[in-house]
Order: sequence, then C-alpha cells, then structure tokens
Amino acid sequence: MKIDLSGMITEGRNPASENIDELSTEAMLRVINHEDQKVALAVEAIVPEIARAVDAITAAFQRGGRLIYAGAGTSGRLGVLDASECPPTYGTPPEQVVALIAGGHKAILQAVENAEDNRELGVADLQALHFAHNDVLVAIAASGRTPYALAALVYARQLGATTVALTCNPGSPMAQAAEIALTPVVGPEVVTGSSRMKAGTAQKLVLNMLTTGAMIRSGKVYGNLMVDVEATNKKLVQRQVNIVVQATGCRDEEAQQALADCDGHCKTAILMLLAQLSADDARALLLQHGGFIRQALQHAGA
Repeated sequence: MKIDLSGMITEGRNPASENIDELSTEAMLRVINHEDQKVALAVEAIVPEIARAVDAITAAFQRGGRLIYAGAGTSGRLGVLDASECPPTYGTPPEQVVALIAGGHKAILQAVENAEDNRELGVADLQALHFAHNDVLVAIAASGRTPYALAALVYARQLGATTVALTCNPGSPMAQAAEIALTPVVGPEVVTGSSRMKAGTAQKLVLNMLTTGAMIRSGKVYGNLMVDVEATNKKLVQRQVNIVVQATGCRDEEAQQALADCDGHCKTAILMLLAQLSADDARALLLQHGGFIRQALQHAGA
C-alpha cells in the first residue's frame, strides 16, 4: 500500500539546499548550520506545551508512576539515550524512565525491518512493562504517523494514562491522538526526508527539557547542581566533591569527609554541612521533605 508523504513538512524539499551538492565544503556546512539555527526557535514556540508535559510527568513520579518513551528508528534511539542518562545523572531507579524502541535492543544499533510498522508490537511492548494509568507515555516520531508509536499512544490513552506526542508535523495522527501534543515545526530537512537532522535535534532538545524539568521539580537539583548524581567513576567522585563545595562553601576536605559519612550521597552531605546535622538526621529530614534540600533547610532553621 502506497503511503502519502506529500503533506508532511518533514518530507518537503528545502529550497535552501537544492544545490548543496555543488557547494564547497564550507558553504555546504554553512547551509546546514543556518538551518539548524531554526530548531531552537521551533522548540521555543511550544514551551507552554512542554511545561504541561513536565508537570504531568512530575505528578506521575509523585504517585509512583513512570515515564515511558516509545518510538522507532532515530526517534526511538533518542528516547533510549535520554532514558539511559537519568539514573547516573539523577540517581533514579532504572525503571522510572524507560524507553521502548520498535524492534528491541537490536534496533538501537541497526534498522529492524518492518518493526516501526508493527502496531501490535507497540501495544505488546507496553503490556510487557505492565504499563498502567499512573504512568506517562511519550510517543516519539518526527512524521507523527509511525504505526508502532501511534498504537502505543492509543493503547495508553485507553488505559487513562497521560499521553504525549512528540512530532514535527502539525495535525499528525499522533498529535491528534495524544492528550498533549508537542510539535516543534522545524521545516524541511537539508537532505530531503532525513529527519535525523533538524527534526532529531528538536526531539533531543524537547526530551532534555522533559526529563530535566521533571527532575528539577522532583527535588533532584539544588540551585543548578545535580545533587543526586551517582559516583560511578573517578570523574564523578570528584564532581560530587565539587558539588558539595559549591553548595556549601566548605573546603574540599570537609566535603570529602561529609560524603564519606553519608555513603557518598551528595544531597545528604550538603544538608549535613549547611544545617550542621549528623548523617542520620540529615537523611531523616530529607526523607520527611521528599528529598527537597530547600524545604529541609527551612525546617532545620538553617
């Protein structure tokens, strides 16, 4: 069956790059760069909708729900990238932000034939995760019509879950099916139809905002410091020390001692130093205030 792509902005031909194969290397790259500059503006135009999605994700986390991404190809890989960065950056359990990609793990590295066209697979992958109404589904597809992502979206909405569509074509089937439509319109690609370029960049920017915003709203950032970072290598051990020093104004030695006293938990070390508490008292106070350092400090009178 023939698929009509003629109405999709992401499939249009870009007049700015029609002769790009005739340009010098530098001129070619300037065309690409000029087009890339449009991406941030396209994302800026939908910030209110992104804010709605961030608030919905935060609310889901508060009730024990999860953020689930579903996509195929480049879109699916971007979801995998964003989800995989949450545990080391914010100390989240790996099951809190999960990415599904059509075709499974193999599809992260190479295309899996017909996977994105499999509607049943989109539903089955959610069912395998025991997706429920407390969760949030973000379906990702530049085209806004990918059957795998669309089927997952429809199924999630039937369960009463919050549904978000991240696409680059306004009025797409996915945008119409979702409760919240995120549609950064970046225009035609420099290489016609290569939606891993501007569309992919826009999707990456939005995904960054979704998880970063939800983590900030969940108390995992103090000021602009990632206070739940996990120290999984030498660089991150030093980053923890730096974070404690920056948050409290203490010396490196004091930060190292505080981190040692609380088993390497930045947030606890910061509260210990700022409120002059023991590790156990700091842990208890953080737990009482949902992990928010500022609220814990107010309670401690610091």
